[in-house]
Amino acid sequence: MRYPQFRAKGLCVSSGVVEAGCKQLGDRLKRAGMRWTVAGANAIIALPCCILSGRFEDFWERRAASAA
Repeated sequence: MRYPQFRAKGLCVSSGVVEAGCKQLGDRLKRAGMRWTVAGANAIIALPCCILSGRFEDFWERRAASAA
């Protein structure tokens, strides 16, 4: 990776933010009494990703289209 170039552009070059996000999502899925299918867990994980990326409406449109 070209760390100096990315830093000069103000881009994050560490993995801490991603690791923290993964930990937070993992903790939410592993709370007491929770049991998830792979499809259910993927759907729950997709929601904050869609919100933060500005694609929340797209997520629901795709779900509605696939259910029809």
